[in-house]
Amino acid sequence: MIKQVPLGKTSIRVSRMGLGCMGMSEFYGPSDDANSLTVLERALELGITFYDTADMYGHGHNEKLIGRFIKGKRNRIVLATKFGIIRKEKGIYERTIDNSPAYLRKACEASLKRLGVDHIDLYYAHRLNPEQDLDAMMGELSRLVEEGKIRAVGLSEVSAEQLRRAHAIHPVAAVQSEYSLWTRDIEENGLLAACRELGVGFVPYSPLGRGFLTGTITDTKEMDSTDFRRMSPRFEGKNLDRNLVLVASVQELAKEKQCTPAQVALAWVMAQGEDIVPIPGTRRTRYLEDNAGALQVTLEASDLTFLDDVFTSDAVAGERYPQEGMKGLSA
Repeated sequence: MIKQVPLGKTSIRVSRMGLGCMGMSEFYGPSDDANSLTVLERALELGITFYDTADMYGHGHNEKLIGRFIKGKRNRIVLATKFGIIRKEKGIYERTIDNSPAYLRKACEASLKRLGVDHIDLYYAHRLNPEQDLDAMMGELSRLVEEGKIRAVGLSEVSAEQLRRAHAIHPVAAVQSEYSLWTRDIEENGLLAACRELGVGFVPYSPLGRGFLTGTITDTKEMDSTDFRRMSPRFEGKNLDRNLVLVASVQELAKEKQCTPAQVALAWVMAQGEDIVPIPGTRRTRYLEDNAGALQVTLEASDLTFLDDVFTSDAVAGERYPQEGMKGLSA
């Protein structure tokens, strides 16, 4: 079974690797609930107990899907969801961010209903609106903890300064941000250091670079028209060509280690610290099992140095989101 680790300084223990469920509802092609439920069940069989969703994924579809899955097994699962991003309609990327106490409470009640549970283990602010009051948001989250509707508070894509301000009002259990070999902003902007200073857990999403680090993507032409990667700068034209050179190094090391590129990429993330719990997402059982296999892969110091020398801060081509998505990120 998969090792359990504490989530920050809380009493909540999660599997060393979690499961990101977003892609089961949208962004990577059509959804297939029956298949997704099979993947979710297999994840639990493997010992994955940490499941990550959000109210915006599929406009509530993902939470409903997870709600179907956890019936009868709630006490075996650590459930994380998020609020704050409001999308105009399914398939449209444009969004607004609302962290107001009134909206936050309404969103929490709606998530509880869709999930079919009486409490959420980890409730994240999906993004922060710099024009709204952070103190008021954290105060309302604190009240939800007191009421037993959520067990712990999380933040997503925040700056080190925002984390410190929020944590001073109410303890933050975990921060979620994109982190992988080709997205290492948190090392440079001080966020990871702040998490460790405060005893806050770190949960990387897209630890496989939206599938790119698996070495299976060479172009986006065959992808579904709704696939997010078709409009992601890193998957476009010359950027893609430059990034493929980087992935070749991951494939080279995987061959040497007799594992898959995905396992190398995930092993690298986990080698950055026991306080880091990645949540790779997948919609296929074989990829789920392959990802879990990364827990058996050990990267030596020379392997880590090799990868760090390849994935330097200026080596990756393209922003990680289109312009609209970059608006919600904190420096």
